[in-house]
Amino acid sequence: MATSAIVSVKPVVLPAPGRGEDLRVKVSAPAIGQDLPIIVLSHGFGSSMDGYGPLADYWAAHGFVVLQPTYLDSRTVRLPADDPRTPRIWRFRIEDAKRTLDQLDLLEAAVPGLGGRLDRSRIAAAGHSFGGQTTGALLGLRVRDPQTGEEADLSDPRVRAGILLATAGEGGANLTPFAAEHFPFMNPTFAHMSTPALVVVGDQDDTPRKHQLTVRGPDWMTEPYHLSPGAKSLLTLIGAEHSLGGIPGYEAAETTDENPAHVALIQRLTTAYLRTTLGIDEESWPAAREIVDGSLARLESR
Repeated sequence: MATSAIVSVKPVVLPAPGRGEDLRVKVSAPAIGQDLPIIVLSHGFGSSMDGYGPLADYWAAHGFVVLQPTYLDSRTVRLPADDPRTPRIWRFRIEDAKRTLDQLDLLEAAVPGLGGRLDRSRIAAAGHSFGGQTTGALLGLRVRDPQTGEEADLSDPRVRAGILLATAGEGGANLTPFAAEHFPFMNPTFAHMSTPALVVVGDQDDTPRKHQLTVRGPDWMTEPYHLSPGAKSLLTLIGAEHSLGGIPGYEAAETTDENPAHVALIQRLTTAYLRTTLGIDEESWPAAREIVDGSLARLESR
């Protein structure tokens, strides 16, 4: 499909009672076009609305409105480690993603020329690393609350498809003692994550194990695919690590494994997947699947 120039506005400040401070969001949109589908893009731990340009810019240039909330764990927020909100960061993230969708009117109005151009019936969510768990919750992933023991359904019916990028698997015995003590919310179950999703992993992604989060290797990140119900696809990038070739940003310093070919493949396949799954173009995903020849990646679906 043809690409468009894009318009980005930041920060759009959303009121967030009970959060401790307002929520800041970046909005990127194609300069032209109508009936534009929406993606809520959740950053990894410590990042912000300024990250993930290789994805946000590409998606916007190819017809999507991309919303990037800055979560409380962002380095730009500078939340102290002993802040009383810290143990609930994972839950604030999910609430912020939903708040972003709740405030579409305000976000739409903040971008010159965007008014009346959104298709609110076609909404997807995408996330990398910790942002993948946030996104998964919108799709039906459940987390056992370490404070209450509750395993609540925090899914959002407005979200019709998801992209999970380098997302952790289940917790329990997979976690190190360090992770179990300091990150007890890393204990999701995928048994109810039935919303269609594309799971993207790197077969050399050993970052979680290196950071003492899990005793598992790169196969841990395939669990969102293998352990969830419903229509799912798994894209495994050969030789890729946690940054999947460089999706967190344009600078080499922002990635663990710079590989423009991997980034280009993710851009094209995620766009095609969402266009088909959201009912925009039924031929996009089948056609894009044909470019995966085993040299850069493997692809499977069920």
